[in-house]
Amino acid sequence: MSRSVRTSPEGSERPLHEAYDTALLDLDGVVYAGGEAIAHAVDSLAEARADGMHLAYVTNNALRTPDAVAGHLTELGIPTGAEDVITSAQAVARLISEQVPAGAKVLVIGGEGLRVALRERGLTPVDSADDDPAAVAQGYGGPDFPWGRFAEASYAVARGVPWFASNTDLTIPSGRGIAPGNGAAVQVVRIATGAEPQVAGKPLPPMHKETILRTGAERPLVVGDRLDTDIEGAHNGGVDSLLVLTGVTDGAQLLAAPPQHRPTYVDADLRGLLTGQPAVTEAGDGFRCGGWTATAGSGRLELSGEGAELDGLRALCAAAWTAAGDGTCALDAEKALARLGL
Repeated sequence: MSRSVRTSPEGSERPLHEAYDTALLDLDGVVYAGGEAIAHAVDSLAEARADGMHLAYVTNNALRTPDAVAGHLTELGIPTGAEDVITSAQAVARLISEQVPAGAKVLVIGGEGLRVALRERGLTPVDSADDDPAAVAQGYGGPDFPWGRFAEASYAVARGVPWFASNTDLTIPSGRGIAPGNGAAVQVVRIATGAEPQVAGKPLPPMHKETILRTGAERPLVVGDRLDTDIEGAHNGGVDSLLVLTGVTDGAQLLAAPPQHRPTYVDADLRGLLTGQPAVTEAGDGFRCGGWTATAGSGRLELSGEGAELDGLRALCAAAWTAAGDGTCALDAEKALARLGL
């Protein structure tokens, strides 16, 4: 679905959990951080679910199985079944199954989540390039993944075996900080072979296709904390999105977002699912939201007024995105963001 360039966050008179039938929720940075539930997540999701919204959890991490993810969420106080979890392992397994014969051998460079997803699609996981695989599937294997597995992938790919990757996220959050993600591992095989994989995960269409097939969503809302995966994935799928500020995206990154990274709505955390969204309106040569007015001045963004911090950020988004058009806003926003404590 093609869309005109977004130049402002949208408003919604209805609470989002009533306006949309399904929330497609990212996990780390949205529902939990470091394995622990983010503030307000458990209660907000419980209320949205009680009012009839279907909750689905969509992750680029191919290591854990849907059963394991569902178990973790349930332990956090968010009752979840495996059928409510969609992983990039499932998306890449479907992509492979559409291109190789039924029952074909697939060389697995990854963890149990990838093996389970391949078996679900009727494919046979193998461990050696000498097993005559019809494809190579690469997904995140965890921090202790053996280096020799990348050699097996390289041997097969160099022979011309089709190569698939669950996702290419360069980093992954851990309890100790930011660690190399599957994208870094993919780069190892890319350097060794000069080949390029077919990629399934967010923000690419195979992942969106997988979520819609598995959830049956008719009016989905993507909820995420990352502009380059969650929000771009929603843009590519032609669906609306809610950015929550509990993860990696800060105010400066949001204001500088190119069109494919601009969310439909912006809110502090998952409580945003339970409320309407304030409208941003034109005000002279600027934009107003709540008690704030934002304008694009000479070389910088200007903010005047007072009120809720998020309203000021929404007004600044409209000023920045309008000034940028189909590009990236380069106006200095430091002083304006400092007024909001962002």
